[in-house]
Amino acid sequence: MVIIGITGTIGAGKGTVVEYLVSKKGFKHFSAREFLVEEIEKRGLENNRDNMVLVANNLREKNGSAFVADELFKRALESGQDCVIESLRTLGEVESLRKKGNFTLLAVDADPKIRYERILKRSTSTDNISFEKFLADEEREMASTDPNKQNLKKCIEMADFTIVNNKDINFLNQQIEEIYGQIK
Repeated sequence: MVIIGITGTIGAGKGTVVEYLVSKKGFKHFSAREFLVEEIEKRGLENNRDNMVLVANNLREKNGSAFVADELFKRALESGQDCVIESLRTLGEVESLRKKGNFTLLAVDADPKIRYERILKRSTSTDNISFEKFLADEEREMASTDPNKQNLKKCIEMADFTIVNNKDINFLNQQIEEIYGQIK
């Protein structure tokens, strides 16, 4: 059983990597975003990035910095299949999953303007924002000294493999295949 964790910047293509692993390699997908949306809905809050960050940070403060990833890891183990966990955002999450073994961390990044264009196209409830808000959101999530808050910069630095997704889908798929070959 292989478990791949995905981290990376907003709009870099983490979901596209997941789609490839699910459709081409038979991985089961576990999403931090979906986990948090469930919690946001339980709390009767509006589904937006600010509430997603707020709820995630709250869960980590109450239950430990690795809480969301650990919950998804439990679900992954129960499935008994190769799994991909998207999207890891704190050091505690990465460190906890590394300790469990059989875990590879993959980071996805791209140029900020390319990423902003992508989020406008995907048009989820958390993506309808200005470029300035996009950059501010990313800055907030990039490097916190609080272990319960996002630190994408450090998570990306801890990755076993990094994909720079500035080109087309075919180039991205080639990179995924190369990395998959090394993991398997």
